Amino acid sequence: MKIAIVTARNSPAHKRVILTLREWGVKVDEAFFLGGVSKEKILQSFNAHIFFDDQEINIEKSSLHIPAGRVPYKSDSPLTKREKDV
Repeated sequence: MKIAIVTARNSPAHKRVILTLREWGVKVDEAFFLGGVSKEKILQSFNAHIFFDDQEINIEKSSLHIPAGRVPYKSDSPLTKREKDV
């Protein structure tokens, strides 16, 4: 099994992703920090088995090609506060 990170974000958000996954002991095989570019082509070429995202629009687009699921989090989540700080 391979794990890939595909995100529309770019610098400096990539640091948080990489450091958090390392802290959790998660080994990532590939990472794509797309800086706003659409994710669908990467997911198709990577031959992803499933895709998770927190935004419904990304789920709708990706689910046309692969199974996709939304990962919700509360608006008062620390993640929301961190994204505003970055």
